[in-house]
Amino acid sequence: LRKQARQLENELDLKLVSFSKLCTSYSGSRDGRRDRYSSDTTPLLNGSSQDRMFETMAVEIEQLLGKLTGINDKMAEYTNSAGVPSLNAALMHTLQRHRDILQDYTHEFHKTKANFLAIRERENLLGSVRKDIESYKSGSGVNNRRTELFLKEHEHLRNSDRLIEETISIAMATKENMTSQRGMLKSIQSKMNTLANRFPAVNNLIQRINLRKRRDSLILGGVIGICTILLLLYAFH
Repeated sequence: LRKQARQLENELDLKLVSFSKLCTSYSGSRDGRRDRYSSDTTPLLNGSSQDRMFETMAVEIEQLLGKLTGINDKMAEYTNSAGVPSLNAALMHTLQRHRDILQDYTHEFHKTKANFLAIRERENLLGSVRKDIESYKSGSGVNNRRTELFLKEHEHLRNSDRLIEETISIAMATKENMTSQRGMLKSIQSKMNTLANRFPAVNNLIQRINLRKRRDSLILGGVIGICTILLLLYAFH
């Protein structure tokens, strides 16, 4: 049973890899056809051959998953039989490992299948829209060209409106931040004024310190000016 399970698991692994590549190539080919269609050089092609291959591979993988499920059930029956010790850790570990592999393969298959179906459904919807656009283009001529120009201009205007709205939102946020900062500064200033009114001695001391700083600045500026004048006179002398 283990040998059969491993053989089925190897087949499933190869099938799932091919299945995933098919889904990827289906999406890539659809994107390529979409790009060619957008350049108006190549008409839209259908993927009927890929769809048939997808259905065939999905049926094969489902059959392999069913066979592997049956093998796991047989191994579970064997471990639960009367002739097998009930506390055989190796058998239970092997059975659990094969169950985990089956669960992983099943999950991967359903996930890939769901992605493929979603891509196909989306492309079918887009294909019908493209056909309508193509028929409209073939029947409208110059008017269609004008409509395209109007649509492009409308898209540009929408982008401009969006940028303006973003700029306005940024400006409003900046204004709110500045308002909050101004409130904080006013609060700090009021607290400082309150402290200054409560402690006049401290206020006088601060004023004296400021006057001394101004005086020192004036003295320093005068000394620097006199030295500069002396240096200029010495240089020109």
